[in-house]
Amino acid sequence: MTEFRPDKSAYIRSHAVMMAIAMAGGMLILWLVGNPHVWTGAVGGIAAVLLRGWYVADEAMDEGWTLTTTGLDGPGERHVDLSAIEKIRTIAGSVQIITKSGDKHLIKYQADPQAVIAQIEDAIKATEPST
Repeated sequence: MTEFRPDKSAYIRSHAVMMAIAMAGGMLILWLVGNPHVWTGAVGGIAAVLLRGWYVADEAMDEGWTLTTTGLDGPGERHVDLSAIEKIRTIAGSVQIITKSGDKHLIKYQADPQAVIAQIEDAIKATEPST
């Protein structure tokens, strides 16, 4: 069994990116509507992302996944059979699992998403019947 726990530095990095986007977006909107105080968009973006980061940090840091010999067990009693996985990819420091039925799951805030993908792919290969 391997456990994939969220990484605090990955969580902070993702929020830094969100903050930059929110700041630029807020400033752009104020500029487009002709507001003379465009800089307040940056302040609003910072405040919004800081509040979000603080508010969801405890929950986000508790959302771990466990890789077993047959599947992935996640938060909220989620389970994905290894045989049901069709695609695995990275999305901004997280690992997205896409099943053959189209379900999508995120293993969020990973320090090394490529290593997580490699471990899951190795587990899938180990369950395949040898020919």
